[in-house]
Amino acid sequence: MKKMLCVFFAVILMFYSYNIVYADDIIEEDFNQKDLQDIIETSSKTSDELTLNSRIAVAFDRNSNKVIWGKDENKRTAMASTTKIMTSIIVAENSNLDDIVTISAKAAGTGGSRLGLKKDDKISMRDLLYGLMLRSGNDAAVAIAEHIGGDIPSFAELMNKKAKELNLKDTHFVTPHGLDDPDHYTTAYELAKIADYALENKTIAKVVSTKFYTININGYPKDLSNTNELLGNLNGVNGVKTGFTNNAGRCLVTSVDRNNFNIITVVLQADTKKFRTQDSIKLIEYIYENYTPVNIKTIVDEKFNEWCNINKKRITIEKAKTSTIDISYNNLQNDIVVVKKRDLDNITIEINSIFNMQAPVEANTIIGTLKVKVKDEIIDTENVCIKNDVLKKDVKDYFFECIKVFKKFEYKEWFYSLC
Repeated sequence: MKKMLCVFFAVILMFYSYNIVYADDIIEEDFNQKDLQDIIETSSKTSDELTLNSRIAVAFDRNSNKVIWGKDENKRTAMASTTKIMTSIIVAENSNLDDIVTISAKAAGTGGSRLGLKKDDKISMRDLLYGLMLRSGNDAAVAIAEHIGGDIPSFAELMNKKAKELNLKDTHFVTPHGLDDPDHYTTAYELAKIADYALENKTIAKVVSTKFYTININGYPKDLSNTNELLGNLNGVNGVKTGFTNNAGRCLVTSVDRNNFNIITVVLQADTKKFRTQDSIKLIEYIYENYTPVNIKTIVDEKFNEWCNINKKRITIEKAKTSTIDISYNNLQNDIVVVKKRDLDNITIEINSIFNMQAPVEANTIIGTLKVKVKDEIIDTENVCIKNDVLKKDVKDYFFECIKVFKKFEYKEWFYSLC
């Protein structure tokens, strides 16, 4: 009897441990299409304040690469299967998608969400990529890592090398699938940057925007559906990846394009799948309801010209050949920026300039700074410069000036004599 109880509790413990270590998308609660539509309808109602269940979140503008809205977006955290976005980058940049991969025992035995691969199965790298990003197959991730890197640690080195190239300071990879490890982490902000980079690759963009796909394993078809519940159900959504582990919570990285206003939202550490879905929708709708892209260059040009018309004559360059001084400002970091709709009339510029100089002055000499502000927030600072070379007067210039003065004086005397 004691032996039977020991075996029973051992099985229970193994099952519990399996869930802790290998939890991923497959072990989440699910909801049907009607439930999803109800969630979309209720979550799409916007308000002035945004409250999320997710402990970490960010909305990222793809045009300016700036954070629009954030909640602990720079805090390090586990990332679960959103890891596979970086894995897909390594696949796209370091492999031939037509390669045929033979599945190892290690890949076949990987736990968590699975594509269902068995030892010695044969599958193309392209189908592994679809299995990775649609089905979130951890077995596919290991097979990819072994084929490209030889083993998981070597593949992780490729992932970390790419992270360094992308200037990610708070991201580190240990595995290609994202199962919990204390040295495997990122931030919501840097995860958004990874997704932004990935979506620039046409192959990845096509894969993550695919709702259904049929792969072939050993020549036999297998139908896949995307784990991203918002794809095909929420306006403008075109990717990117779901995830779940105990440490990461429920995660969702979403790419949205509405009228060329492209954003990426990331929600991490949500308590349930329903909360991650609600939070993603609430965040997306909040951004599109309250923010808009603005051609800031047009506004700055107009205000800069107004400033020049008022202040240009105050800029003097002693001993200059010319009295006409042209100034300009350096190119803005981004011509298009995202601002709150209610702040559209609060975009201003502030210019600090040197008004007195001495020739010669070379073109592009900095004479001041231009700050672009939205209300009291500085969104850009650029240099104000002399546009063209300003030469110093030489002896010849002074000679001709004397002649001009003399002529003026001579004509005046002649005129007075006639009177």
